Amino acid sequence: MASQLPSNVLIFGATGAIGKYITDAIVLAKPNVASRVSIFTSPATASNPDKQTILSSWKSRGLSVITGDLSNADDIRNAYNGIDTVVSCLGRNALASQIELLKLAEESSSVQWFFPSEYGTDIEYDASSKDEKPHQNKLKVREYIRENLKKVKCTYVVTGPYIEMYLTLAPAAKEAGGYDVKSRKAVVIGNGDGKVGFTSMPDVGKLVVAALRHPEVSMGKVLKVQSFVTTPNEIVAEFEKQTGSKWTVEHTPNQKIREVENEKWNANDPIATLYTLRRIWAEGGTLYDKTDNEILGLTPGDMEPLSAAVERAVSGKG
Repeated sequence: MASQLPSNVLIFGATGAIGKYITDAIVLAKPNVASRVSIFTSPATASNPDKQTILSSWKSRGLSVITGDLSNADDIRNAYNGIDTVVSCLGRNALASQIELLKLAEESSSVQWFFPSEYGTDIEYDASSKDEKPHQNKLKVREYIRENLKKVKCTYVVTGPYIEMYLTLAPAAKEAGGYDVKSRKAVVIGNGDGKVGFTSMPDVGKLVVAALRHPEVSMGKVLKVQSFVTTPNEIVAEFEKQTGSKWTVEHTPNQKIREVENEKWNANDPIATLYTLRRIWAEGGTLYDKTDNEILGLTPGDMEPLSAAVERAVSGKG
């Protein structure tokens, strides 16, 4: 398998937030990244009117839709029939379910390669990563893989934060930072000069396709990839350039982020995850001396620049 490209690919979470971009990139890849591409989804999703446009577009390009229950082992076994490569795009609330998916993949006669849903913050960046609460389910998945998988090889595509989501100023978590195009207002953590590595959501799909095309360098690896590195102040400058206006900028001290983060976790408020992740990013948890973009055949010119993400946000398409 390591010497050849994948043939039959199955995607979980294809219509989710990041799954749409990954599936789109796989389906539209030229030349084809696989001879057969299928997605596994629930009957409710398959029949959801809001999903029909994208599903119809994919099916018109040859994608197959397999319906079933993610928690039903027989449904998964049947879906794995003939599949050699699995790409999981499951969201944060479903990450733990990957353990059963991996168990069944190991038991299958055909699955050889598995991409767990690792797009996002590096959960093993340094010694402190193991204690971060949002990382726990992904860490359990990695532990299961290390201790139980022999036949199936896994590839982790670690992208860091999605720039599109970083640009959003959440009304319930303004201290955590973001950018509001309508009011021309930005909230940045610290002095705004701290560097952060980002990946655009379209580039996540591009990076997964690149990993699929290069099993000889990506199989069994933790790939640390990104679109670009920038600072909150540079993002403000780009917004001011594209909107032709001066923005109001507020600053949240790093210590304030930690205080609110602790308060939210103590209150069992789900928004606590956002505070933790943005604190990690502000503290440099997305920076590397060198990324793995190059071994996947991607140069800086192949990736989207900050200006493209800001343009989408300004036009309301971000």
